[in-house]
Amino acid sequence: MEFFASLTSAATEQDLQQQLRIETLAQFCSSIYEVMSYTDDRGEISMLWGLFEVQRQSIRGGVRFSLPGCLNAVSWTITINTDDSLGEVTVHCTINRQQHDADFIESLEDFIQDWRKGLAEHLQVAAVTREK
Repeated sequence: MEFFASLTSAATEQDLQQQLRIETLAQFCSSIYEVMSYTDDRGEISMLWGLFEVQRQSIRGGVRFSLPGCLNAVSWTITINTDDSLGEVTVHCTINRQQHDADFIESLEDFIQDWRKGLAEHLQVAAVTREK
């Protein structure tokens, strides 16, 4: 299953990659309660579904996070389309099931909306100086 949320932002790929790190996850998403530990691109987080190992990967346009030990193989990306000037940040979350119970689906929808809200509130856009 797939879940999407988006917001308009002047953020760049670099903004996303610099700010969205394991240690900042709880700042950007209220469904992530606490970062228990982290080293580089791996960590452990307490979140709405329990305690999970989390991994981070820089990808084209932003970042990908995954919960490799999760029964549903939850992963999510936060990206900006680098090929146009729309300024739309997309949160895309997937699980390895085509169907699931209504409560879990609702929690996934809440999860991506929490990301959308957190990004809107906390994502900082680097000042860009343009030469004429």
